[in-house]
Amino acid sequence: MFTEINGLKINYATEGSGEENVLLLHGWGSNITLFSAVINHLSQKFTVYAPDMPGFGESDEPKEPWCVDDYVDFVIAFCEKMDIKSCFILGHSFGGRVIIKLMSRNNVPFSMVRAVLTDSAGIRPKQTLKKKVRTRCYKIGKKVLSSKICSKLFPNALENFRKKNGSADYNAASPIMRQCLVKIVNEDLTPLIHNINVPTLLVWGDKDDATPLSDGQMMEKLIPDAGLVVFEGCGHYAFLEQGQRFCRILDSFFDVK
Repeated sequence: MFTEINGLKINYATEGSGEENVLLLHGWGSNITLFSAVINHLSQKFTVYAPDMPGFGESDEPKEPWCVDDYVDFVIAFCEKMDIKSCFILGHSFGGRVIIKLMSRNNVPFSMVRAVLTDSAGIRPKQTLKKKVRTRCYKIGKKVLSSKICSKLFPNALENFRKKNGSADYNAASPIMRQCLVKIVNEDLTPLIHNINVPTLLVWGDKDDATPLSDGQMMEKLIPDAGLVVFEGCGHYAFLEQGQRFCRILDSFFDVK
């Protein structure tokens, strides 16, 4: 289904007719299709909403580069459009990052009853000396190859340099979403995590190399009422790799009868 929010065409799914709502927020470079099994399961007891956030799936890209706060504004506008007054909220990776920022806002026009963060982003990794040097070299190389002379003599050099040195998410993104990504990953939300003031379930794959298990362990310490469940042998998509187990844990956490 489609709706319009602040001039953007937004694709979303909604299933179920339960009295309580569940809002699902997907990760970076992803879309609502990865939540299909979770939506099918939860819709038996809840009304489930899942938007393709701007720039992903079938939704329009933002008209200008967005930061995390802009995505929080979007989620609030989406909930108002869907007339959601209260919900359980679940986020994977980037979706978890948005939830952290959302829970730090005052006067959010809907209540969040419980939160689930699975392989959530939000904690900025510490910069090793090797990574600092690599980042510095990348910035210098980008600046040189962006010059008028290099652009004229070697028109494909900058893009080839980006493909060789950029992350998979960065290389797969459009120009405007690359700018969004840079803004988003450079914001460390660690100081805000303690603001999550609802019961919170953390689900992590112990082999996650995008948002390592240590991030989940830190979040468990920082969130006042949190519990961490570790999926052994799983990576960044633990909720997909052990889908049935994930849904059983959700039933328990959401107190499904």
